[in-house]
Amino acid sequence: MLDYIMVMDFIEVLKIIFLGIIEGVTEWLPVSSTGHMLLVDQFIHLKGSEAFKETFFIVIQLGAILAVIVAFFNKMVPIKVENGKPLWKKETLNVWLKVIVACIPGVIAVLFDDVVESYLHGPYVIATALIVYGVLFIIIEKTNKTKTPKITSLESLSFKTAFLIGLFQVLAIIPGTSRSGATIIGALILGVSRTTAAEFTFFLAVPVMLGYSLLKIVKFLLAGGTLLGVETLAIVIGSVVAFLVSLLVVKLLMAFVKKNTFIPFGVYRIILGAVVVIYFLCI
Repeated sequence: MLDYIMVMDFIEVLKIIFLGIIEGVTEWLPVSSTGHMLLVDQFIHLKGSEAFKETFFIVIQLGAILAVIVAFFNKMVPIKVENGKPLWKKETLNVWLKVIVACIPGVIAVLFDDVVESYLHGPYVIATALIVYGVLFIIIEKTNKTKTPKITSLESLSFKTAFLIGLFQVLAIIPGTSRSGATIIGALILGVSRTTAAEFTFFLAVPVMLGYSLLKIVKFLLAGGTLLGVETLAIVIGSVVAFLVSLLVVKLLMAFVKKNTFIPFGVYRIILGAVVVIYFLCI
């Protein structure tokens, strides 16, 4: 391992760390990690093949997933120990069943994955999605200002509502939408409180992101892709950084939504979308 570290260029290590930070921050905030990575990629270029770079961006998501599992360990693990005996936690199992129901529409996203990559990964599509969903966040929050949420806990979330949230998540196949953004917007429209919407987004992210990451890895390997020792180390470093940053971001987000609306994220998305458009018109 030390040999590989010695081989890696110091600037390259800094790039990897920076990309891990971007992943850790943007994966959980409803601001679109794709939009950020698009801009970052214009200025920071990792060494290696396009196949490696695509794999790098996908696999470091596993670090972000692990962070959520650690942060919500007590809520996510469906087993508890009492008097030295393992017992199933029915309320947690019930939440995971709702997550499975919400994942069903995700099959649509898998079927259209190649089409989306071929035709919808342009900067103007991403910018449009950033702006449109930014506006939606503002409109929905202002509309809900005088309303009391009907669903204030994961336990009170119905299977029907979970499925409908899963349908909203399918919208995230359009780059720039943000998986967490689509999920949260759907939940808010359906009368779910901000805190519960964020929590369900974290639960839903585990199987969705894990499955998507594994799918990308399998495609990479089936296409004959291989990783050099230095490339493997780059992925490890990026994943660790994404994990550490995600731990902090998840805690800060939960604290934020308990007292604030998602309007600041909506405004930020609109600004980022405008920046993307202006940048690509000027180059």
